[in-house]
Amino acid sequence: MDNTNNNIDQMPKKSPFSMQIDLQKFEKATDEEKHQQEVMSNSSSFFKDGMKRLKKNPLAMGSIIVLILIVLMIIITPHVIPYQYSQIITVDGVRDKSASNMAPLKHSDLEKEYIKKGGKVFPHLMGTDELGRDYFVRVVYGTRISLTVGIIASILVLLIGVLYGSISGYFGGRVDMVMMRIVDVIYSVPDLLMIILLSVVLNEILDVNSFPFMQKLGTNMISLFIVFGLLYWVGMARLVRGQILTVKENEYVLAAQVSGAKSGRIIRKHILPNCISVIIISAALQIPSAIFTESFLSFIGLGVKSPMPSLGSLANEARAGLTTYSYKLIFPAIMIALITLAFNLLGDGLRDAFDPKLRR
Repeated sequence: MDNTNNNIDQMPKKSPFSMQIDLQKFEKATDEEKHQQEVMSNSSSFFKDGMKRLKKNPLAMGSIIVLILIVLMIIITPHVIPYQYSQIITVDGVRDKSASNMAPLKHSDLEKEYIKKGGKVFPHLMGTDELGRDYFVRVVYGTRISLTVGIIASILVLLIGVLYGSISGYFGGRVDMVMMRIVDVIYSVPDLLMIILLSVVLNEILDVNSFPFMQKLGTNMISLFIVFGLLYWVGMARLVRGQILTVKENEYVLAAQVSGAKSGRIIRKHILPNCISVIIISAALQIPSAIFTESFLSFIGLGVKSPMPSLGSLANEARAGLTTYSYKLIFPAIMIALITLAFNLLGDGLRDAFDPKLRR
């Protein structure tokens, strides 16, 4: 043992400036080292990492479950309940005048007589409105309208805001200055005033009979989509612009520019993927904002036209009988609160999952 140590000590030390190759660095890896390398090389995408963190958030997962249940409800209900949102209740082809403003799970006089004769009547889970229409079906259809407005408005805001903010942030200089001044002008105009004016003007201009799809949606729905697309993209544009001003200074963007890549490809392939977390979070939080705005417009009579219901119009109709039939206001209010709260909690969960740096 002593002889071995002496031999090692007597070996000449390698000069730091020597060009000799150290053969010990090129020894074959052991099986344990190979296995360790295989474990370390398991790749995971940005989306997978974000979803793993999102699944650990109980509030976000609970919000997803609530939203899924709401979506299933608005899809399945029309196939299960034999009433339509505009259908006035009839018994054997006779209009049931006693079916107005019934309490939940109650039957009218004609329905009771019909049941005594052996007939079957589907119960009114939330009662009926002043015209004798099933209130549960109207709440379900109102939820469908509000969700449709929120999702489509969010998509419009996402497309316009990302495109506008990307061009402004990437090119900078005078282009950025002019585009951002336009955004400042839109920001300076009161939102509510512009929404009311645009809704009234667009309702007069748009012709429902011109397009088949507008006959199903109605003029007011199309005007709502246009209003959201014209006004609510400015926040998304500013957010995307700020992110791009930071990302475009990175070396890989300069390398893409030097290699001759076009501006559109650089934005699409190199810059936007690094801003995707902020875009996803902002889009998720835009949906409850659009739903609440649509409910407010419907509440003041500028939303969807009767007999098509929305949660806001149902709340407005329930205002007249608030002291007598308070449940009519409770049901649409609960749906608005559930949808808005679920999307807000989901947006917070997405923020924590896809961009942990934004945590407070």
